[in-house]
Amino acid sequence: MVYLTRVKGSSFYLNPMMIELIESTPDTVITLVSGKKYVVQESTNDVVSRMTEYYKKIGIAGVIAAQVGDDHLE
Repeated sequence: MVYLTRVKGSSFYLNPMMIELIESTPDTVITLVSGKKYVVQESTNDVVSRMTEYYKKIGIAGVIAAQVGDDHLE
């Protein structure tokens, strides 16, 4: 789980495996596979970094990188 902060200041944990899309509009908007959206204070790069750390922690960073072709996850 990754720790995030809503725009109004409350914090929550989000399962990064459920994230479909992260946009900067300029607010950071996270869309889950269910269609639910969260607007957070963290930048898109910070959210991706936290996701990457989570994937490393649970030992699947290499698997995710191979699937998305993203070298920075390894």
